[in-house]
Amino acid sequence: MRVLVVEDELRLAETLVEILKENGYTADMAADGDYGLDCAMSGIYDVIILDVMLPKRDGFHVVSDMRKNKNQTPVLLLTARDEIADKVHGLDCGADDYLTKPFAPEELLARVRALSRRQGEVVLEELTFGDLSLRLSASALCRGEKSVHLGLKEMEVMRLLMNNPGQVITKESLLLKIWGTESDAEDNNVEVYISFLRKKLQFLGSRVSIGTVRKLGYHLEDTV
Repeated sequence: MRVLVVEDELRLAETLVEILKENGYTADMAADGDYGLDCAMSGIYDVIILDVMLPKRDGFHVVSDMRKNKNQTPVLLLTARDEIADKVHGLDCGADDYLTKPFAPEELLARVRALSRRQGEVVLEELTFGDLSLRLSASALCRGEKSVHLGLKEMEVMRLLMNNPGQVITKESLLLKIWGTESDAEDNNVEVYISFLRKKLQFLGSRVSIGTVRKLGYHLEDTV
């Protein structure tokens, strides 16, 4: 399961990521509200841990903008504030839960587990585009009765493309959101996985293709 931590206090953010990774989660960091919202809208995260006091855009506005754009990823708000009015405001903005600093790691993990179970009740098990379906639990790309298994990175690239139909996903976004900020991966790594996926689309005989926008990125095309 992939978790996004949006926290501008670097030391705390790194601690949260370490705790999550030690407990079997994949975790990424964002240090301001604008970048946090951009990452959240990628659709690749199962839970988002979101600080309220952030540069550029506070947590209340991040979660509000997510919900306005139909992104229903569960959000756990973190804050040093403990006033009831702030908690109510955060929940009214669309947050799913609220945790006041300081907190015990065990409580944080319990809240994340609870939110991931809630997400499991509402998240689609299958994404569709054109004549394709992406079966998330089986890591399979399907056209009709024909299917092909996707590796982890292939799955994440295709999931990102299918979660953003009609939008161009830049190579930089793919590198940051799939390989992570600390990875040494470069543009050619993205190109290799796009090539893998194109071959699998050909194998399936799909009318869907991955289009290239020169010097920018990729998007899905339906040739119907």
